[in-house]
Amino acid sequence: MKTINDIKKYDTFIYDNYEILYDENKIRINYFFEIVDLKKFIHRIEIPFCNSSIDKEYVNWLAFNIGLLELVSYWKATIAPNLIINCGRIDDVQKDFFKKIYFHGLGEFFYLNSLDPDYDNFINIKCNGVDTKHIIDYSGNGSLIAIGGGKDSCVSLSLYNKENSSCFIINPKEVTLKCAYTAGYEDKNIVEVKRVLDKGIIELNNEGFLNGHTPFSAMVAFVSYLTAYLNGKKFIVLSNESSANEANVAGTKINHQYSKSYEFEKDFQTYAKEYLGREIKYYSFLRPLTEYQIGMLFSKYKKFHGIFKSCNVGSKNENWNWCCHCAKCMFVYSLLSPHLYKEELIRIFGEDMFENEQMLQTFEELLGKKNVKPFDCVGTFEEVNYAITKTIKNMEKKELPLLLDYYKKNYYDEDILKKDLEHSYNENNSLDVQDEILIKEAINYDR
Repeated sequence: MKTINDIKKYDTFIYDNYEILYDENKIRINYFFEIVDLKKFIHRIEIPFCNSSIDKEYVNWLAFNIGLLELVSYWKATIAPNLIINCGRIDDVQKDFFKKIYFHGLGEFFYLNSLDPDYDNFINIKCNGVDTKHIIDYSGNGSLIAIGGGKDSCVSLSLYNKENSSCFIINPKEVTLKCAYTAGYEDKNIVEVKRVLDKGIIELNNEGFLNGHTPFSAMVAFVSYLTAYLNGKKFIVLSNESSANEANVAGTKINHQYSKSYEFEKDFQTYAKEYLGREIKYYSFLRPLTEYQIGMLFSKYKKFHGIFKSCNVGSKNENWNWCCHCAKCMFVYSLLSPHLYKEELIRIFGEDMFENEQMLQTFEELLGKKNVKPFDCVGTFEEVNYAITKTIKNMEKKELPLLLDYYKKNYYDEDILKKDLEHSYNENNSLDVQDEILIKEAINYDR
């Protein structure tokens, strides 16, 4: 590992330029970044399009904005305090917007690398380029539904029914495509975006430069905005839930899911209206729901049970299997247990995770019995305790597996079930009336 003094030598990062290449039915964008005196990078994105009347100046402006998020994957290697933008210009309001994303979106990265940056001074943004802001009147139709291959997007695919919908997938894998096909989408209704990191950043990681989690979903927001325009869409539909708002470290805003939070969603909507145009709406369809409710709904959609995957460890393998040794696997297993334990869950995961003693610490972290929640896309402490309590109650007079028995002896309190998480509804959301009706009907909100 490089020392912090080794890293601090490289104090300037440059967003130098970008180029847009038009093919018959896709655009390719190459971004040129540089850590001064260390390494240059070329980052690539490829987006298909079918909009017959593209305004290239508008595409240029949206592409420039994407670069302001994509640069984070390279900037984090040295956290250079000086960011120089040579290919465009942003005003002070925009600078504040991006600084907020960088700071909070990298909260986990700073925490795990034992860094304690000052919000006001951790980065200074200087623009040498000209202002290329260009906003147009645009009339789209239909939706892009972002698909990640997990239970959340499968629930959205099952409930969302606006006309002229397409699936939006970045770097498709067999799992994500199978989810779209199972939901009834055909290739013509699947928009596949390719995103390629420069291998130079992997080389720096291997040399011991800083590495860690970045605000991936914030990048998705900007890329999906351009993709929606290029494909004539009006709505960008995410599957982020209210549970994403909870911090991982008690008493802080350090949140692995910051760019999935409602705070980011509202900030992006405000930014988009002012700087990207008002015609495309970015929002999360599942925002009123908790992870527990999403798991409850997903348990009913059995056609996805043998397909979906959420394990980030397993996603690195070609077949994307459940590893059964990470926090995400333990969380999803626990969340679905009130509805599918145990034969169905074992068929999905390949083993009974409640019998795995090695997962006890992770289990307790998910329950909130430790100081830090696992840095992964997992639900709240309350939801996990609720799910486990419900599973144990469902198993009255049956022998409990190891982890459930441990919970019963140490933490079990049936009073938590009085909260009725099945029918809660978070009013802090961006849904229209039609969406609200669908969600409320799904959870029997007005029972």
